[in-house]
Amino acid sequence: MRVPGPWELAIILAIVLVIFGAGRLPEIGSSLGRGLRAFKRGVGGKDASEEGVEEAPAKVDEKK
Repeated sequence: MRVPGPWELAIILAIVLVIFGAGRLPEIGSSLGRGLRAFKRGVGGKDASEEGVEEAPAKVDEKK
């Protein structure tokens, strides 16, 4: 499997910016990060109570 180079990543980022807009990128990034942490925790067989870390509630965007 080939790893994408810097030009391919730049093109992908530009497409994501056009589709979602710059305002939604932080929200998408944080959701992706939470999902990856949950996946790693699930693969490792640990849950939040075993790690001693409590999950913060998801932030709700009031203004739409």
